[in-house]
Amino acid sequence: MTEKGQEVALQVEKPWERREDLLFLNPAGEVPVLVDDDQSVIVGDAILEYLEETVPTPALIPGPPADRAEVRRLVDWFAHRFDQEVTVNLVGEKLIKRLSGQGYPAAVNIRAGLANIHYHLDYIGYLAERRRWLAGEHFSLADVVAATQLSAVDYIDSVPWADHPEAKDWYARIKSRPSFRPLLADQLPGIAPPPHYADLDF
Repeated sequence: MTEKGQEVALQVEKPWERREDLLFLNPAGEVPVLVDDDQSVIVGDAILEYLEETVPTPALIPGPPADRAEVRRLVDWFAHRFDQEVTVNLVGEKLIKRLSGQGYPAAVNIRAGLANIHYHLDYIGYLAERRRWLAGEHFSLADVVAATQLSAVDYIDSVPWADHPEAKDWYARIKSRPSFRPLLADQLPGIAPPPHYADLDF
């Protein structure tokens, strides 16, 4: 929303508590949920398309149809495949279980996440070497979604940046964007990120 020049009032939500107010907005009891100025309620991945349609400039799904399809392909890759293979296994086990009191981390899932992240960082590096941004010549939602997944994993110091310099260089460019810097200042109470997390020159 900051990339689109839109102000937003963020609200902390703990979906595992299944608050009635959240369930009223989204019966699935999941975040994210966007309540627009006209009280329209948009949930999940649809928020990305909604913002692109209601605030078309700057375009974050830019270019001709084939280029836009590539953006959407990579958004789906990072929002779903990366999330399930990496973020759920690492952030879900190491952080969410702790915050929600859902038990102890499952070592087998953590090992899977630590193995899978190399595959995904290799792919990011492959794309970043061949394109200006992940989906092509223009910054897009593909970069946004990939960076937010990595930011969550980086918060728990589980990204092996030293093994993936091309991915690290791409992420350093993301961290320098004005829209991304405020995210790096956010911290969970009692759970501090590693020192490099907010460092633009990590």
